[in-house]
Amino acid sequence: MGRFTIHKPEQDAGKAWPAIVIGLFVAFGGILFGYDTGTISGILAMDFFQNLFSTGYRNTHGHLDVSPSQSSAIVSILSAGTFFGALGSPLLADTIGRRLSLIVSSWVFIFGVILQTAAVALPLFLAGRFFAGFGVGLISALIPLYQSETAPRWIRGAIVGAYQFAITIGLLLAAVVDYATQYRQDTGSYRIPIAVQFAWAIILIAGMLLLPETPRYLVKKGQQDKAARSLGKLRRIDRNHAAIHDELAEIKANNDYEMSIGTATYLDCFRGPMLKRLLTGMGIQGLQQLTGVNFVFYYGVNYFKNSGIQDPFTIQVITSCINVFSTIPGLWAVDRLGRRPLLLWGAVGMCISQFLVALLGTLTTGQDEAGNIVVYNVAAQKAGIAFICIYIFFFASTWGPLAWVVTGEIFPLKVRAKCLSMTTATNWLLNWAIAYATPYLVNYGEGYANLQSKIFFVWFGACFICIAFVYFLVYETKGWSLEEVDELYSEVSSARKSAGWTPSSTFSQRQGVTTTATGDVDSAATDDQAEKLAESEGNTAVSHHDEKSAV
Repeated sequence: MGRFTIHKPEQDAGKAWPAIVIGLFVAFGGILFGYDTGTISGILAMDFFQNLFSTGYRNTHGHLDVSPSQSSAIVSILSAGTFFGALGSPLLADTIGRRLSLIVSSWVFIFGVILQTAAVALPLFLAGRFFAGFGVGLISALIPLYQSETAPRWIRGAIVGAYQFAITIGLLLAAVVDYATQYRQDTGSYRIPIAVQFAWAIILIAGMLLLPETPRYLVKKGQQDKAARSLGKLRRIDRNHAAIHDELAEIKANNDYEMSIGTATYLDCFRGPMLKRLLTGMGIQGLQQLTGVNFVFYYGVNYFKNSGIQDPFTIQVITSCINVFSTIPGLWAVDRLGRRPLLLWGAVGMCISQFLVALLGTLTTGQDEAGNIVVYNVAAQKAGIAFICIYIFFFASTWGPLAWVVTGEIFPLKVRAKCLSMTTATNWLLNWAIAYATPYLVNYGEGYANLQSKIFFVWFGACFICIAFVYFLVYETKGWSLEEVDELYSEVSSARKSAGWTPSSTFSQRQGVTTTATGDVDSAATDDQAEKLAESEGNTAVSHHDEKSAV
């Protein structure tokens, strides 16, 4: 039973619940992410919205509507904003700190919500979507960063994974609110779902005003005393406790070594073995999007409608519920079974499900001369929707939360904010590409690919790639501190061998770092010794890793 249960290690001093509660609260920001991305699917299908925002285009049913290109712009511009927000997150995170950055980002998001709520035509609505996306992009990079730097190592996976759980709750809330307002014949049909987002942002801002800064950021800034106080709050023990001294010594020793060989630039993220980690993070975030999950939540209502389902909004609520509850087994398993097995078997399950959806949809539907979908076998379409639900289960319990977990823990402190910004930006870049391209790939008409259900063959191919990606590139990091994960990448050249690795010593032991009785961290190594250490390991961080790890 020990493999399937997890408890706080006896040697870990203090309390675990404060850091867990803080990490779970910060995950609340995922509701902004999920709700904002989920609400647009229902809004685009609302009768009043189609009439008000139409510029004259009529759909295949002769009803006023936004055109496919306008629909593409409305959905994808949020992701464009999030892409730039994610890339810009290190400018805030490494300057004013993780905590204040989240507060600033929430206000940017609120500005975007104000513009969308006020809009009665496309230009202002698009501007609001962009600024809301910019705020969400900042938040989506900062939350895993804050969580990974404050969570106890033995339950870090579940805490960072809770961010994805909050995203699924946001998607569900969006589906429920859209369902409640869909038949309104006034601006409340779309304004109410959009304005609800004010509440989520205000709750996050209020909470972040009370929470501590991360100890690792404070160490990075040389504020050792503040770092001890912050860590003491997280562990609920006195800042002068020996356990606080030891943990800070390890963090500081790792950071001091990194800084002794130069400050980090974006270019350093692409050098030597660090490139392997960056490509792993970018790959897992990009593939998470290419599995097709956002097709279901961006365009699911219209897809279900075309499949002959009488009440597509209800199906959207059901799939959102499955998304929420399926995330829970993943949070339970991530720190018990590990990252690699969950990602591997999740990819297998998604691959099979998407293939069956594509097969059933392609063989049992057709089109009339006007491009309307003709369903030959409604039972087969319902079976296809069942397999979509099975796909959502595999995604939500594995790739949904674990993409954020893996990227939050594989980078060293010096480049963590920069690398996380790029991996998160990759997620949003693919999110934007899928949101923008899908109407052109799926819809009927001149200039459109008219793939319809065949689009699921694309998602099937991506899920197949996921299997190989995990097997060859994803390291098992369950149970190790962020500093030990750094050592893991230095000493193990193959992801397949990572599960059997154990650290030989702490970084502070290798550098000769000790702590004083007052809690300050001293290094027994002189500057000359540090230089000799760097020289013996290759004079640069890149060569230090090159001796032990092949990309």
